[in-house]
Amino acid sequence: MKRYAILTNRKRTIVALVHTVVFWLVALAGFLTVVRPLRAASPASSWVLAAVYLLVATALVVLAAVSRKAVERLYFALCASSAGFGLLRQIAGDWPMHPAVYARVALLGCAVAVGNWILRDHRRPAA
Repeated sequence: MKRYAILTNRKRTIVALVHTVVFWLVALAGFLTVVRPLRAASPASSWVLAAVYLLVATALVVLAAVSRKAVERLYFALCASSAGFGLLRQIAGDWPMHPAVYARVALLGCAVAVGNWILRDHRRPAA
C-alpha cells in the first residue's frame, strides 16, 4: 500500500479539512455576491483576487501531481478544480460563469467527503 505524500498524518489531514470547510463556506457565500467581468479598469481588489485564485489553483495542481495515493490526488484535484472555477468566474463575471458557483460548492463538498475518507484511513491500524 502506497503511503500518503502530503496528508501523512491525522493532524495534517484535519488542517486540510478545516481549510476545505472554510473555503466551502466562502463558496456558499458566492451565491450572495455579484462578480463583474475583469477589465483593465476593474478595481485592484478584483485583480488581486484573480491572482490569488491563480496561485492557489497552481499550488493545488502541484500538490495533486506530487500526491502518491489516488485518494489524496483526488482530494487535491477537487480543491484545484474549485479554485479554477473561482478564477474563471472572477475573469468572466457572473452571467457567463454563474454555474461556477454551483461547481465550486459541489467540488468542495466532494473534497470534504474525500478528506473524511483520508481521515478515517489514518485511524486504521497499519497493515
